[in-house]
Amino acid sequence: MKPYLILRLSGPMQAWGQPTFEGTRPTGSFPTRSGLLGLMGACLGIRRNDKTALQNLADSVRFAVRCDSHAVEGREIPTVKLTDYHTVQHAREDYRGLKSHDTIQTWREYLCDAHFTVVVWCTENSVYTLQKLTNAVQKPYFTPYLGRRSCPITCPLYLANCEATDPKQALAQFEGRGVIYSEEAISADNRRYRVRDEPIVALPRQFAARDWFVLQGGA
Repeated sequence: MKPYLILRLSGPMQAWGQPTFEGTRPTGSFPTRSGLLGLMGACLGIRRNDKTALQNLADSVRFAVRCDSHAVEGREIPTVKLTDYHTVQHAREDYRGLKSHDTIQTWREYLCDAHFTVVVWCTENSVYTLQKLTNAVQKPYFTPYLGRRSCPITCPLYLANCEATDPKQALAQFEGRGVIYSEEAISADNRRYRVRDEPIVALPRQFAARDWFVLQGGA
């Protein structure tokens, strides 16, 4: 058996950014690794310029996410995407640097009525223990948000601690059903889902490609 930390991510809007540039800012259909690391980093009080702590956190934790269905009075409420229009000053001209130009138009996408249950576990020799992560989400140092500051959390982030043989079994202990994505496969039959969401700490706003594995459901 292995110890796990269980989080509940619920709110009227969420935004889990995909690789893009300043103009169009799409959201993924479930929380990205970079977004979850940012969430945990905020709870721990890690500042954006503390590259050592950010790298230690990235090396310490792994995630699995269940995309939960949600019903009100017996009627299932679907998750939908909303696009919000903005203008932005001092946007980057390109990926090569932080040189900015005049105001540009942007379209930012959000998930509405989305609910996720997240499993967190620690790697071997991790700097951050599961108990320290648990304490942080129960009493966050910085206010956690669901991807962007305009996306507040509407229920406590901390759900429980549990023990299980794998992330799927851990999720089965808590109410909810839906597609499960995990950073670690539990079977050779688990399909791979390639995503560029591993933050390269030494290079701001740069991400490496990696795999999620579909443990349950999905097309």
